[in-house]
Amino acid sequence: MAGETKLEALLEGMQPDLASGIFVFATLPHGKAIPPGLDPVLVFREREGRTLVVLEDEAAAAGLAGTFRCRMITLAIHSSLEAVGFLAAITARLAEAGMGVNPVSGFYHDHLFVPAERAEEAFAILQDMAARRDMTRK
Repeated sequence: MAGETKLEALLEGMQPDLASGIFVFATLPHGKAIPPGLDPVLVFREREGRTLVVLEDEAAAAGLAGTFRCRMITLAIHSSLEAVGFLAAITARLAEAGMGVNPVSGFYHDHLFVPAERAEEAFAILQDMAARRDMTRK
């Protein structure tokens, strides 16, 4: 099943969804097992170790130090992994607002990890973009 590739259709149909809960980024050295009870939303292997994105309370219970308290916004449109400019347009708009964002692309959707204290603001910006009121901003 192929996803959407047209930038205008992606922006108009992205339907942002703000997940509940606060997430953090944590790391584990290679060879160390993911602690029991930890259910990461993302595991990514890097040269230095594995990056985990996990709920803050789960990280604390597992004794993991987490950084970047964030909320996850899912862009609920099936975007193609070959789409051009979708995340660039979104991250540029959030950057205009002075907001850092860590985007992750899954097979079906793109997900944004935004600062927890600014999640509602990010969500509103994305809703405006989807409504085409903000698409022309550079």
